[in-house]
Amino acid sequence: MTYTGFDLVHGIASFGALAWMLWLVARSPGDVRRWAVAGLLAGWSIAYPFGIAASRGVVFLGVDAMNSRYIQHALLLVAAYSLVCFFQFSALEPALARGRAIRDAIVLGVALMIATVANIVIPADLRTPAATVTSTPGEGPVGVASIAIFYIAANSYLLYAFAAAGLWTSRYARGAEPRLRRGLRIATFGLASISLAGATFVASNISRWAGTPAPPPVIITSVFLLLLGIVLFVVGLAYPTVKTWTAALRVWLRHRRAHRRLRPLWTVLNEQFPQDALSRVPTSPWRDALQLRSVHRRYYRRVIECRDGLVRISPYLANLGADPAELADPERLARQLSDALRAHAAGETVPTQAIPIALPAEDSLDADVDRLIELSRAVERASLVKV
Repeated sequence: MTYTGFDLVHGIASFGALAWMLWLVARSPGDVRRWAVAGLLAGWSIAYPFGIAASRGVVFLGVDAMNSRYIQHALLLVAAYSLVCFFQFSALEPALARGRAIRDAIVLGVALMIATVANIVIPADLRTPAATVTSTPGEGPVGVASIAIFYIAANSYLLYAFAAAGLWTSRYARGAEPRLRRGLRIATFGLASISLAGATFVASNISRWAGTPAPPPVIITSVFLLLLGIVLFVVGLAYPTVKTWTAALRVWLRHRRAHRRLRPLWTVLNEQFPQDALSRVPTSPWRDALQLRSVHRRYYRRVIECRDGLVRISPYLANLGADPAELADPERLARQLSDALRAHAAGETVPTQAIPIALPAEDSLDADVDRLIELSRAVERASLVKV
């Protein structure tokens, strides 16, 4: 059996996600919610190749097309059950969630039993057409009870599970924090779309049993709703994490940019006061530009080192008679700093009283760093350091 590029990408992504979730389960084996997500991913991932084989009417791993369809649906039903369990154990007390899970397990068992019996009694000459009927809208056998019951049982449980998951998602979203609430609302719309597609599938199964296959546009619309719902559901679940990662990335980029922009000021101060360096490893502009690890630690360290250096050089600035207006303007302060650094290098003796330099108007770290960056740019323009 050959696979398309999409099939391969789907397989790599789904089994990769399953492996990651199993690793999380191994780290916290007592977390029922992680087990539920692992069950969802396992059912979805393993069912996919069997579904492809069934739609193509071919033998896969020694299993005929109709049995592949049965395995696919059985795994999807288990995945849907796992999804419901995840939301139940997320929204309810453990004891109540266990009771609900047992009740839904009984419903799942009934659906699987009906689908199993129906699969067994499907006539041998209709097994391949019965397996491919979902991929051939308007075609295939009609009026066959065993085929209809098989698909009605499977699709009815999927409809029930996704509708229940949608209700639990909506309920859980009410008490969630804003970012998670937005994601859960998107997921709720996705589950509603999947449920609508499931209802259409059940209606189509009943129509086929009655002898009239649903028109192809109806089936195509149902498939569209199903795919749209899956996309919305995945986007909704991923939304909080993506937003968190995006916010963290913005902070990371800001710290990395500030660390680089502070280099001119840090360099001239570090040359005079190397004892203030919190790291004994020499740095270079190229290393600053290319190093991607420990950005936050290096950022905070550089801010502290710049402040420490300004405190040490401030008595020399005071000895030069710099007035507050000069110290408030970055360009003037850079010129005064040049003279103060030369005085320090010459070993001049000055009072030890420090004075405030380049203080921000607001009492915050970001405002302080902005003031230091302004001074660092002025130092670079004053050609006090080559960078």
